Amino acid sequence: MEEPQTTSPHVLLFPVPAQGHINVMLKFAELLSLSSIRVTFLTTEHSYRQLTLHSDVLPRFSLFPSFQFRTISDGLPLSHPRIFAHHLTEMLHSFVSVTKPLFRDMLLSPHFSSDLTCLILDGFFSYLLDIDDDFVKVPTFCFRTSGACSTWTILSIPNLIKQGQLPIKGEDDMDRILDNVPGMENLLRCRDLPGFCRATDPNNDPILQFIMSTFIRSTKFSALIMNTFEDLEGPILSNIRTLCPNLYSIGPLHALLKTKLTHETESLNNLWEVDRSCLTWLGNQAAGSVIYVSFGSITVMGNRELMEFWHGLVNSGRSFLWVIRPDLLKGENGEIEIPAELEEGTKQRGYMVGWTPQEKVLCHEAVGGFLTHSGWNSTLESIVAGKPMICWPYGFDQLVNSRFVSNVWNLGLDMKDLCDRETVAKMVNDVMVNRKEEFVRSATEIANLARQSVNPGGSSYANFDRLIEDIKILSRQKIPVLVNN
Repeated sequence: MEEPQTTSPHVLLFPVPAQGHINVMLKFAELLSLSSIRVTFLTTEHSYRQLTLHSDVLPRFSLFPSFQFRTISDGLPLSHPRIFAHHLTEMLHSFVSVTKPLFRDMLLSPHFSSDLTCLILDGFFSYLLDIDDDFVKVPTFCFRTSGACSTWTILSIPNLIKQGQLPIKGEDDMDRILDNVPGMENLLRCRDLPGFCRATDPNNDPILQFIMSTFIRSTKFSALIMNTFEDLEGPILSNIRTLCPNLYSIGPLHALLKTKLTHETESLNNLWEVDRSCLTWLGNQAAGSVIYVSFGSITVMGNRELMEFWHGLVNSGRSFLWVIRPDLLKGENGEIEIPAELEEGTKQRGYMVGWTPQEKVLCHEAVGGFLTHSGWNSTLESIVAGKPMICWPYGFDQLVNSRFVSNVWNLGLDMKDLCDRETVAKMVNDVMVNRKEEFVRSATEIANLARQSVNPGGSSYANFDRLIEDIKILSRQKIPVLVNN
């Protein structure tokens, strides 16, 4: 007698090889694994080396026997710095010429072609697949690591160009309000658009055209998965659904993961070595007294900018915990000369580390505010922790995020395009003292909504369960493998 062989669904995840993308998609992989989904997590060889060197992913994912890592070449030499913000064109060329054909061959291999239930591809990697190709035998979902507000902004750029609202006509045009972006009326200024939108000839700028096309292509996939929640970005999500109706809003993912886990744990998906001494230092500070400063994994700045932040933090009179990555400074040697009074001010009130366990830091009672680059992961982590923000966005989606933080959600202040010690000191004191009650009230309200969304009965909790059920339905629809009994 013959009977179908039953196996759990098998999903392949492929994030862009950058800290923020890998971090959130590993959390997503852990959630899938907890739901009895077999996961293959594909990443570049370089990212895998960094990840296994500086995080606990191997012992953590060993708890799931059906989980596996697979690596693929990015085509770049070992010595390449691999910083997206500064080597984007070079990296994209390598991904297209080397990674794309390798990825195609992998999908055609017997292991994946016969066994895979669906592919979940980082939205930035949408160009690695030609959706209509016959070789793509399984449904492909897009995972967008940015928020709905920035995603919808980029999806709206073709219309802004068509209407003549772009290009931006110089510095005097930066504060012009953009019309006809549905759901964002009287909100976005030219300076709030991603940096690549500042191109002088948008119709012929290769980076702008490429990024627009990847976002548009990602709406053509079988489904769109987003790390956000309805109570935060519901109106914007409704607009995105006009282009991609099958959308799962399942964030904040780091909070949903904590809900689903049966034991307390900490997921450290880092490409940098974590310094935990900062937690001891925080333990000796008064409640709500520390401004936490971190500009993420790709921001770089010059010596002048760093010194303005340093002066501003010391002059604010507030205690600060500052993340300074080894490659934060531009230039080959990154050497800086710190005035004696600043060194003394730092010793009295400041603490500096190379990288922190950020979720724990933000949830610490000593932290009263967050000076951030406004990356989406950092924004959501701050929202869940209920901490007001000062936003100094560096690029990409961060410029839109910071506008929403300040002018829609009232969670803090937007400092984009500014970098002077007086502004830094004033904004730190506004968030930590002068306007503290106002921002903490908003932060507490939205933090409660975020936590409700990931608990049973919440929108993200229900959407994630719907996603799991839909993946299982896809698995049951595949032709069963017959075995002899």
